[in-house]
Amino acid sequence: MFRVGIDVGGTFTDLFAWDESAGSDQRVRTAKVLTTPDDPSRGVLLALAKADIAPEEMSVLIHGTTIATNALLERRFAEPILITTEGFRDTIEIGRQRRENLYDPYQQKSAPLISRHNRLTIDEKMGADGQTVIPLDVERARELAQIIQERDVNSIAIAFINSYQSGEHERQMRDILLESNPDLNIALSSETSPKVRELGRFMTTAIRTALLPVVGDYMTRLEEELIRKGSTAPLYIVKSNGGMMTSAMAKARPEELLESGPAGGVAAGAYISEVTDNPNIIVSDVGGTSFEASLLEDSQGLVTDEYELEWEMPIITPMLDIRSIGAGGGSIAWIDDGGSLRVGPKSAGASPGPAAYGLGGKQPTVTDANVVLGRISADLGGKFELDVEAARTAISTLATKLNISIEDAAEGITQIASESMASAIRMVSSDRGRDPRDHTYVAFGGAGGLHAYELCRSAGIPRIIVPPYAGVACAFGAITMDVRHDLEATFYSPLSDVSLDKLNEEFEKLEAEGRRLMSEENVSGDKIVMERSAAMRYIGQSYEVTTPISSGTISAEDLSKIEETFWSEHQKEYGVHSTTIPAALVNLRVTVIGATEKPSEQEITSVFGSAQIQAPSNGRTRQVYFNGEFHDVPIVNSAGMNHGEAFEGPVILEQKDGVVVVPHGGSGSIDQFGNITIDLEKAL
Repeated sequence: MFRVGIDVGGTFTDLFAWDESAGSDQRVRTAKVLTTPDDPSRGVLLALAKADIAPEEMSVLIHGTTIATNALLERRFAEPILITTEGFRDTIEIGRQRRENLYDPYQQKSAPLISRHNRLTIDEKMGADGQTVIPLDVERARELAQIIQERDVNSIAIAFINSYQSGEHERQMRDILLESNPDLNIALSSETSPKVRELGRFMTTAIRTALLPVVGDYMTRLEEELIRKGSTAPLYIVKSNGGMMTSAMAKARPEELLESGPAGGVAAGAYISEVTDNPNIIVSDVGGTSFEASLLEDSQGLVTDEYELEWEMPIITPMLDIRSIGAGGGSIAWIDDGGSLRVGPKSAGASPGPAAYGLGGKQPTVTDANVVLGRISADLGGKFELDVEAARTAISTLATKLNISIEDAAEGITQIASESMASAIRMVSSDRGRDPRDHTYVAFGGAGGLHAYELCRSAGIPRIIVPPYAGVACAFGAITMDVRHDLEATFYSPLSDVSLDKLNEEFEKLEAEGRRLMSEENVSGDKIVMERSAAMRYIGQSYEVTTPISSGTISAEDLSKIEETFWSEHQKEYGVHSTTIPAALVNLRVTVIGATEKPSEQEITSVFGSAQIQAPSNGRTRQVYFNGEFHDVPIVNSAGMNHGEAFEGPVILEQKDGVVVVPHGGSGSIDQFGNITIDLEKAL
């Protein structure tokens, strides 16, 4: 039986499967197929077929998906209705009244997630202490129920001011709506994200409401198709926090899928970090449509409490701090009004794809540029015949306008793409007070190795690791995941005045809810681990720092330890801290982890570390364009290299699902785990 991880991206659908049979000759199977945008579930089945895995041979399927993200970015959902407190109708449109680009007079905000026509209000008010100030207007609530029926809208978000302290009015409003229409999809902000600050809470609730039918329909369709094909395996979905949940839970909490696919890459990065003894790494995934980057400290991904999918669209659910930009193999190169060469964010996607794919694409892309430069073989390692002339024709449209050669235009495209990727690296490192020079870069994605050297040289990162499964890393990371839920509640109190009884009671309530969720996910009690933390800030500050807190009953003696930990975390995040300004608790969090049966690090390492020579490691060369001229460059099958075997640039290392480019001055070797390691010390 196979433990299967699948990642559906904008261009490719990737599969990594682990055969759980101890005596299997082929413990690992991988596949990469073009994504089927009209129905991503078809791509899932195509990947299984390409890997020669029958649905009935799966013990579990763990699925990373971009369906939630794409639906929001492209506004592909039936617009819901938002019901909110009188006076707060325009909160999600006004935002924080900040400018994304301070000096750009032409910038425009994205259209609001819910139009003003579908934002309805009602008289009610809860106080910040959770006590009723103005009772819910029941007569108006019934009027709203009638309006909803007349508009034939099935998804409703209810978000009242101060409901993070008490959801009584929201529940009352929901009950009145369900009296006349019991089939409504309703999300309450007090249940979705009971945290202070109304913009993030309102927006997160609106996003859940918009995605409920989108994600629900897709999950149901995929489940039914797998069952029809003979599968009895449970279906798990990768979450944005680096864990996974059942498909049933995903249908109810779709906002937790917004970085579902890239989260698998962070899990794969954690594995690499552990086995190679590199605790601080930066991982990236370069796919066909986008570039995602994330930083890991002590082999754990950094978590953010407020993620913005678009400007002024905060999502206040704990998520891995993954930054995405439109830079991938399918990113389209173009010339702006000032005559400058630009790359992305628009992508050719899976259909029609780059011109070199021969599927009807005409616009020049990063993949076309790499084909023209000779960095990608014309037969894609024997898997796919690329149309080199079509790629040259596409690039020539830019070269003519720029009055340069096709090759120079192509090299310019790859350099601009690499520099854009380096900027995303700085977002997850320098922007959070971390020095990229203190980290190792781990390159994932089919195009990750193509750009790793150039972007690391730009960002100042001294070492690169490209694992043997880099092209399907997010799918690999999925099979290493555990079930995970992050539960939060607002609990504001200066640390010096905190009620220990109330603090312990709130943590116990969150842990009880965590055990309930794990029970729904069929995780036994002996497999459950709970971790506590709190969002803390100095009194007078506006934003918080996540501070770990030990488990067990918190005593007065523990408060000084909590404060010292906060100082340490503040120093790490901002480079400064104070031991005199008083600190306060703002939100409490319990992370509940349910361990699953999965291959151990030792098992996986033994498979990759014992790879046998599969092909000659020398003898082939190809004309590859570097620094303005062609060079006769060795082409090496990395799977055919012995552990410890060294190489020097220029060289092209070909993997099963990717290509690694090492230009002049680069050098490296194959480590004991089958990873390609590249040293940039001399290039920096």
